[in-house]
Amino acid sequence: MSSNFGEVFRISTWGESHGGGVGVVIDGCPARLPLSEADIQPDLDRRRPGQSDIVTPRKEADECQILSGVFQGRTLGTPISIMVRNTDARPSAYTEMQTMYRPSHADFTYQAKYGIRNWEGGGRSSAREAIGRVAAGAVAKKILRTLHPGIEILSYITAIHDISVAIDPLAVTSEAIEANSVRCPDAATAAAMIERIKEVRSDGDSVGGVLECVVRGCPRGLGEPVFDKLDADLAKAMLSLPATKGFEIGSGFAGSKLRGSEHNDPFRIVDGQVRTTTNLSGGIQGGISNGEPIVFRVAFKPTATISRAQDTVTVTGENASLAARGRHDPCVLPRAVPMVEAMTALVLVDHLLRQRAQDALPREE
Repeated sequence: MSSNFGEVFRISTWGESHGGGVGVVIDGCPARLPLSEADIQPDLDRRRPGQSDIVTPRKEADECQILSGVFQGRTLGTPISIMVRNTDARPSAYTEMQTMYRPSHADFTYQAKYGIRNWEGGGRSSAREAIGRVAAGAVAKKILRTLHPGIEILSYITAIHDISVAIDPLAVTSEAIEANSVRCPDAATAAAMIERIKEVRSDGDSVGGVLECVVRGCPRGLGEPVFDKLDADLAKAMLSLPATKGFEIGSGFAGSKLRGSEHNDPFRIVDGQVRTTTNLSGGIQGGISNGEPIVFRVAFKPTATISRAQDTVTVTGENASLAARGRHDPCVLPRAVPMVEAMTALVLVDHLLRQRAQDALPREE
């Protein structure tokens, strides 16, 4: 199973939803970076279950422990291992999944691939795997702030089910995002979204939505021009998250309806710098960052595990009906916000370190 991500800044996540714990091993972190659990815990707190009445009620503190790679408060340049123990696992709630596949979940495909699966909460297919990503993303964010002060990564909800709002990515603030449990920076829309999530939960159902992310202050020149384009790596990172079904950057699919004269971002010199007067490219051109804000969107499907009875089959090939038990999010998006930020930070720090290695020689003026 491929549980690794990155080229220079590399991570490997490990653990299962209802096992002893989950975590990550980070390789390629620069030495001498000040680092402690206090740098990581805030993002884990934003991702953890049980934080509001619109997410899964599973009670996990998700307290992290750094096991290696840090000495006297600074990174050693050696692998960093971070662990979070599972303390509220209830595998007995998944006994039906031992013999039946959840529709649109990974139960059947894992069985088809490996001939064995962990049916207790889905094992590696659970969103709990993302704890390792979020922990590593917090480290990546600190490296980015250290090497390139001023960079900022913010993600937020713009749509839940059929409720949507347009948000200005240049003006959005973390305070507005974190002001409500659904993490939509528009208060009125957020209230409607919260009510919709509660409504579908009471019906034993679930909903999906769209999350937008903006990177402000990104340096120019990140990304490779062919297979490792910055936008291609961002797309891979986002689509590797649980429940994702779509990715678009800049104008996205809407750009296909424009002419070139309408879609091109004109260049001008502003304060001695090359800038664009529009940003339909979403901050990336030719797979390389151009210094403008990077703006992209990710679509998340409704949570597959619901308490409504659904048609399925058993592992022995009989038709059956399954109404899932257990504790599940009626909508994954509120807790996906820190996951998207983490994966964005992992892509950016990997490309930043690659660029610093490639561009080591002095440039001619």
